[in-house]
Amino acid sequence: MHLVQILLPLRDNAGDPLPHALFAAVRQELVERFGGMTAYTRAPASGVWDDGGDVERDDIVVYEVMADALDRGWWAGYRAGLEQRFAQEDIVVRAQAIERL
Repeated sequence: MHLVQILLPLRDNAGDPLPHALFAAVRQELVERFGGMTAYTRAPASGVWDDGGDVERDDIVVYEVMADALDRGWWAGYRAGLEQRFAQEDIVVRAQAIERL
C-alpha cells in the first residue's frame, strides 16, 4: 500500500488566493478514484526554497490518499494537469510505501 500526498498552493504566483472550486474539484476527483482522501487544511504549511538567489514562499495544503498500487503514469499525468490548473511550474506529488496496522 502507498500513501500519496499532493502539496497544493493556496495562492497563485501573484499572491492572490486560488478559487475554492479548484480545491473542491481535486477533492472530488480523488474521492472518485480512491474512495476517500484526507485534506490537511486547518493550519496551512509554509514552504520556503531558494530559487537561484531569490527566496520563494508558499502556503500550502496537503491532500493525501492511500492506494493499493502506485500507478506512476497516472500520477505523472495527474500532476501535470494540476500544474496547469493551478498555474504552477511544479506541484509536488510524493509517495511512500506504508503498512496498514
